[in-house]
Amino acid sequence: MAKYIPLILFTVLTNFGSQVLLKHGMSTIDSFELNSESLLKAAPGIIFNLYVIAGLLVMVISMGTHLIVLSRVDISFAYPFLGLSFVLITLWGHFVLSEDINIYRILGVVLICSGVALVAKS
Repeated sequence: MAKYIPLILFTVLTNFGSQVLLKHGMSTIDSFELNSESLLKAAPGIIFNLYVIAGLLVMVISMGTHLIVLSRVDISFAYPFLGLSFVLITLWGHFVLSEDINIYRILGVVLICSGVALVAKS
């Protein structure tokens, strides 16, 4: 199973990349309410946003590699690695987007890293 860790990490990185692209794309769109009229007005700006399109394409690549991984290793081995996406997103949010990180997020990141390390060691 360990020989698939590079492919698993590629899946994690593409998942992370898709979220960054989607966040950037949605940040360029005016805010809108969650009702049918507002959503219809916002839809073209979302659908034709190049960052949203790229984010969705990268997400498809991530899901494709995840499916390959699932066909070759135990889900109990592969799935915990996806938690690393949360770690990367948290770091990106803090260092690039200047989002605040409190002690609970830091502890969560430490627990995720510890859990993934234990699963990888198994």
